[in-house]
Amino acid sequence: MIRRRAAGLVVCLLAVTAVGGPTISGFASVPELVEGPSASTSLASTGLTTAPASIGAASSVKTDYIRDDEYWLDQYGIRKAWATTEGKGITIAVIDTGVDGTVPDLAGAVKSGTDFSGVGAKNGQKPVGASSESAHGTMVASLAAGRGTAVGAGMIGVAPQASIMAISIGFGAAAKNSDTQIADAVTWAVDHGANIINMSLTRNTLAWPESWDTAFLYAMKHNVVIVAAAGNRGSGTTEVGAPATMPGVLTVAGVDRNEKASVDASAQGITIGVSAPSEQLLGAVPGGGYVQWEGTSGSTPIVSGVVALVMASHPGMNAANVINRIVKTASPAGATGVDPIYGYGLLNAVAAVTATVPTVTANPMGDLSAWIRLNRRAVPTAVPTTPPTSVSAPVKSVASGVVQSPIGVLYPTAAQLRDVGLPLGVLALFAALLIVMVVLAVRRFRSIRRRD
Repeated sequence: MIRRRAAGLVVCLLAVTAVGGPTISGFASVPELVEGPSASTSLASTGLTTAPASIGAASSVKTDYIRDDEYWLDQYGIRKAWATTEGKGITIAVIDTGVDGTVPDLAGAVKSGTDFSGVGAKNGQKPVGASSESAHGTMVASLAAGRGTAVGAGMIGVAPQASIMAISIGFGAAAKNSDTQIADAVTWAVDHGANIINMSLTRNTLAWPESWDTAFLYAMKHNVVIVAAAGNRGSGTTEVGAPATMPGVLTVAGVDRNEKASVDASAQGITIGVSAPSEQLLGAVPGGGYVQWEGTSGSTPIVSGVVALVMASHPGMNAANVINRIVKTASPAGATGVDPIYGYGLLNAVAAVTATVPTVTANPMGDLSAWIRLNRRAVPTAVPTTPPTSVSAPVKSVASGVVQSPIGVLYPTAAQLRDVGLPLGVLALFAALLIVMVVLAVRRFRSIRRRD
């Protein structure tokens, strides 16, 4: 298990296992099939630790065991979707620990990037952070847009013709505030042409800083789709945290190879949009080689890749409708409707690309601008004015422009007669009757005295 928190952010990576080289936790030794240094060498250089593998040793050597073990390509309709598009012309920004663009599987895929950690490369292609997480961004990128090493060999991503924008951020104690890094990274990605922003990380809190309001809303207004990981129970995330809690963000939960909700490599929450594989995943690592890993950090780039396929096959479609195609074509799973574990259901790439889906006018994942208006109400700055008082000077009529005579105000209105005049009239009547009765009583009393 790999889990690191820095200034509130956690990488959604659960477990990593070496692939290739000497047998580790049940994997067959097939170093001749691994491009670049053996996986054991890659792990040593990156500091990644091993964890028990969840699949057994291969009974026979396949044509290319890396490509053959990418089960999600067929199981989730991705390979069929390639008959329509492979994501050409779409850019996926990977806001993460940096992407090693020299990895054979990513050759030519990383087109642009930058660094906000203060310790990375200017182009975002230097892995940064602790050794236990520096490979994370490269693994994410290879799942989204890996290009393999040859025809039918190596790690191929869900959108192999899409481009990667590598944006490195720091999770170390010495890094500047990660909330600020995220806000700056999102804005930079939008300004430099990203169509999709992949965020395989969580803040582990439902709330997010106000700086994210501005940055994320900026992305959404520019039709950039933000895809975020739900987090992992095995890493302590029992319910989704920001940015996965933000309205308008496409949140991804994880399932096992049998398409059941992953116990450890997922989390739950009402903001989940769709579910994708989070167990027995593969990824390329810096310096070459591969690892098997788990976590919604891996589910997220799979969905980002499918988003790229949808965008490429439906040019000009806005973000709300792109997301709508992803969630409305999902294969049913969990409770009817939107389930807090599976969201709308299981990712279905070919349906998302080819199905007939009615257009929508609102993002099915919510409206961030409406949330901001309701929850970030500004403190009033205007000083209330004193209500105007009546004046005796003539005033000009707004309707006719005629100067009104002040005599007009001497006559009571109907409302004044009703509310003031009538009650006073009743009281005056009773007072008059009382006076008459008193006068009559006095006269009667005097008349009696005279008789006596």
